[in-house]
Amino acid sequence: MSIPARAHHSGFGDVVGNAAMERLATGYGFIEGPVWHPYEKWLVFSDIPQSRMYRRSASGEIELFREPSQMANGNTLDRQGRLVTCEHATSRVTRAEPNGTTTVLATHYRGMQLNSPNDIVVATGGSVYFTDPTYGRAEFYGVPRPQELPHQGVYRIDGDGARLTLVADDFAQPNGLCFSLDESRLFVNDTERGHIRVFGVEANGDLNGGAVWAVTEGDAPGSPDGMKIDSRGNLYCTGPGGIHVFDASGDLLGVIATPEFCANFTFGDDDLRSLYIAASTSLYRLRVRVPGLRLF
Repeated sequence: MSIPARAHHSGFGDVVGNAAMERLATGYGFIEGPVWHPYEKWLVFSDIPQSRMYRRSASGEIELFREPSQMANGNTLDRQGRLVTCEHATSRVTRAEPNGTTTVLATHYRGMQLNSPNDIVVATGGSVYFTDPTYGRAEFYGVPRPQELPHQGVYRIDGDGARLTLVADDFAQPNGLCFSLDESRLFVNDTERGHIRVFGVEANGDLNGGAVWAVTEGDAPGSPDGMKIDSRGNLYCTGPGGIHVFDASGDLLGVIATPEFCANFTFGDDDLRSLYIAASTSLYRLRVRVPGLRLF
């Protein structure tokens, strides 16, 4: 299918190109958290309301990967290639070990259950950062239950898993996050406020700053959710009408229009130039010109 892209800047075509968008699969409840394994060549994604995770092979076959998934949302790979997952139903962050067991990395902060871990990234040194909005405590996206914590924050788990640290707590609903190319900055978006903030990353992993870096504007449905950076430092973030692409200075290059409400995406395939898009009931793929980054 050919989906129109709205260019706001002459450099948009150099980054995104003009390829047609393919629909690879459909019939899901609401998909999220796509992650590409750069060496084993598979894509895993979550279907939140169905409490399932699926895996798509390099040949295009899709199989059930995990059920129940505890209404999993965001996924990533750590620096050893282990799958790390945010679970809405249990408010946990978990890691899948090579022997098939599951390690629980986080469940509570100061004796109170986390809201519902949502999206997640891993720093080069192994520290895990994740956002904790309240969406997994609502009908459809999670299990309705009272919130225990007084804030919606961003957390860091030390690389050895020994300590959970609250690194930012002044969000309405923190959601997608990604590092700058040199990992000196961490971008975190706020779904409710419709903007992307940028923090400095200190030597010990703490954050400073937090100024608004960009705003996702538009009248179409959509808001900041999934977010990734490509190999040139361009930042992709979901927003009204599809995926908003900003250059490294925060200027909007254009919007990739999606045929369904888009929650998340990732770069994949051998050249990391395929954008796998999790858009409500369907999985799409769009070939772009600038590659993404390997997770490890």
